[in-house]
Amino acid sequence: QVQLVESGGGLVQAGGSLRLSCAASGSIFSIKVMGWYRQAPGKQREWVTSITSGGNTNYADSVKGRFTISRDNAKNTVYLQMNSLKPEDTAVYYCWCPAYWGQGTQVTVSS
Repeated sequence: QVQLVESGGGLVQAGGSLRLSCAASGSIFSIKVMGWYRQAPGKQREWVTSITSGGNTNYADSVKGRFTISRDNAKNTVYLQMNSLKPEDTAVYYCWCPAYWGQGTQVTVSS
């Protein structure tokens, strides 16, 4: 079993920044990849970014150059630094690893 707990969401103006955190606990030794998804109102959940245990990262085109994923293995925590935020980034952001999801954290970007 793995538990994922997100934090760091909130309300920010367009052009601003937020940093999300995801703390993992439980059987974390088995986690090879972690990432973030998001779901905007009325839309399907979409993949945003992921990072492997070796530090390899991938990003959706919509966030490339603005978002950065990182991980602190000592703290079993993954971070999502979001810069130059746009109103279209408004969504519930979910931390993910294979077979597990966090509860989600709301990010709202006002224009």
